Amino acid sequence: MNLDYATLDALRRNHPGWRLLLADSAPLIASFLQRVFVAPNVRVMAQADLVEKLEDELYALRQTLGAEAFPRAAANYLDDWAADNKGWLRKFYPPGSDEPHFDLTPATEKVLTWLASLTQRAFVGTESRLMTVFELLGQMVEGSETDPQARIRDLQKRRQEIDDEIARIVAGDLPLLDDTALKDRFQQLATTARELLSDFREVEHNFRVLDRRVRERIALWEGAKGALLDEILGERDAIADSDQGRSFRAFWDFLMSQAKQEELSALLDRVMQLPAVTTLQPDSRIRRVHYDWLTAGEHTQRTVALLSQQLRRFLDDQAWLENRRIMEILHGVESHALNVRESPPTGDFMAIDDTAVSVALPLERPLFSPPLKTAIATGTLEAGEEEFDADVLFSQVVIDKAQLAGRIRQALQLQPQITLREVVEAHPLEHGLAELVTYLTLAGDDRKAVFDETTLDRIPWQDRQGGWKAAELPRVIFVR
Repeated sequence: MNLDYATLDALRRNHPGWRLLLADSAPLIASFLQRVFVAPNVRVMAQADLVEKLEDELYALRQTLGAEAFPRAAANYLDDWAADNKGWLRKFYPPGSDEPHFDLTPATEKVLTWLASLTQRAFVGTESRLMTVFELLGQMVEGSETDPQARIRDLQKRRQEIDDEIARIVAGDLPLLDDTALKDRFQQLATTARELLSDFREVEHNFRVLDRRVRERIALWEGAKGALLDEILGERDAIADSDQGRSFRAFWDFLMSQAKQEELSALLDRVMQLPAVTTLQPDSRIRRVHYDWLTAGEHTQRTVALLSQQLRRFLDDQAWLENRRIMEILHGVESHALNVRESPPTGDFMAIDDTAVSVALPLERPLFSPPLKTAIATGTLEAGEEEFDADVLFSQVVIDKAQLAGRIRQALQLQPQITLREVVEAHPLEHGLAELVTYLTLAGDDRKAVFDETTLDRIPWQDRQGGWKAAELPRVIFVR
């Protein structure tokens, strides 16, 4: 990209990231969004939860900076940050929900990454990046070599190097990386892992832009259905076959392999236990960063699924309308045939619309007639007094199905399968039988869940009066 004056001036006026750096409350925005979204790798958050977290943040700042600091309400700040002229947050309604949700935009995450790079690092490694450059160059040269003999010579050279290294190890010469080299490579690993999470949000944004364009075309399309589908599917294939699409598909296929996930988990566990890495006090989330990749990739795949769902709905609606029109025409033909069955006409008995132009003269239209005003009888409301028990209004129990599903997914990140009884032991039932039935509903909807009829599990819970109750049911096993 050429950073000339015109380009930089356009970025300064239009790019959301630049507007964030120029904002008066940029420290509040950047620190809050970094702590809430980037640090815990949260992709989407409901408005109520985000408002609560921002209220706590504003309260702490007002205690330090004074009561006049940041005088607006948290919800107003979030709406302002999500406005079109700011573009720091994305406000949307997920399918099946009437509560707005928020997510970071790729431009905001780029700004947060750049701000983090401004801080002074205690250790700056260069060896690992230089080795990465050499390794990438070697892969590019080897992957583009068309001479079979040259490829064979390279492979024989690598085999000889491996044989020499095996001979040295057998002879007792076991080379090990020193602490500096381990720190250098771990820092490169952590940086690459965080950059991958940022790239996922940008890829998801690109697919979401495509989905928005498709919805606009479907809403405004007036031509033939085949032409629209040809245009949309052609663009969809172009994106899937682009460099970004092929790279994301290869990365996702590699990450979805169960063997690769287990290998990554084992390698991360060994690396996090190295003394040299422990001295760096690494982020504990690095140990499960591949699960964060899976979560981010799932959001990206869900955006692609929404695009396919929108196309399918368009096809279903068009097919239903066409079938209805065909049935109306057939019914009209049958009615005419029954009317003339006994006495068929001799001459012309059916007419079609003429192909001539129909002329509508403006002066032939009727004059305007004002509508009748509706009389509304209004009565005066009077305050009354009535005593009733309002406890029933506050005794409603709402089971958060998404929270229970999240507990199951969190437990399956550490082991391939878990029983319902083990989940309840880790998270005791708070709402008794209703919460247990919700767990069973989740198991019934999950195709991988297993019901073992030969084994019974006893699941206890404590009621509101302090007594204990239990239910015996077939063992329920959730599988990763």
